[in-house]
Formats: sequence, C-alpha cells, structure tokens
Amino acid sequence: MAMTDPLGDMLTRIRNATGRRKSTVSTPASKLRARVLDVLQSEGYIRGYSEVSYDNGKSEINIELKYYEGAPVIREIARVSKPGRRVYVSVRSIPQVANGLGISILSTPKGVMADHAAREQNVGGEVLCHIF
Repeated sequence: MAMTDPLGDMLTRIRNATGRRKSTVSTPASKLRARVLDVLQSEGYIRGYSEVSYDNGKSEINIELKYYEGAPVIREIARVSKPGRRVYVSVRSIPQVANGLGISILSTPKGVMADHAAREQNVGGEVLCHIF
C-alpha cells in the first residue's frame, strides 16, 4: 500500500523512537526528509543522519537521536500541513512555537528552513511541522 504522508511517517518514527529511548531510527530516504533533517541537525535537535543505499535501488536514512541528561531533546514534534489540509503562511504570520523556544519548519521558495531563517529572508511558505 502506498504511503500518503511520508514526512508525517518520519516524524512519527522519531516520536516513537524518542519515547522508547532509542539511539537511532531509520526511515526511507527522500529529498524532503533529508532537508527537514538538515534543519533539525542545524538547530541541535538531532545528532546527525546518514543515508544508506542498497543494491535494489532503495535507500534509507539512519537518524541519530539526541538526549540531554537522559531526556530526549525533542519534547514534541507534530505535523502541521497534511496532505488533506495544506497550511500556508505569509512572512508576517509565521507562528512561534512555545513562545520562541521551539521552531517551525517551513517549505519556502528558497528551500526548507526554520521559522527564524524564513523571517530573516522575508519569505513565507508551507508550514511542515512544529518542534519543541
């Protein structure tokens, strides 16, 4: 059966793995997932990720989760824009997460970026997810 929301699947895998205190989690690879993981890594929510290619042409991303004093760094991770309901915002209406402590990840014409970077570049777009 085809997956209708690949990004939501990756976020759920991360949420489930942090709940079970796993050190790594794997997900099928795609460019959008890799760009979202780039933002998570640059903001300090994950240690890193690596892409593994297999002989059958499929590839997978292994995500190294980050913990601080035994507690996961990612407290909440939620999908905002879904396949059935896309959420677009202008630069003036980009939401703040947890009063500025968390981030929103946006897909903009200038690429996938965190909310503060979108405000700096004066660009809006589709709100993919919130992380705190």
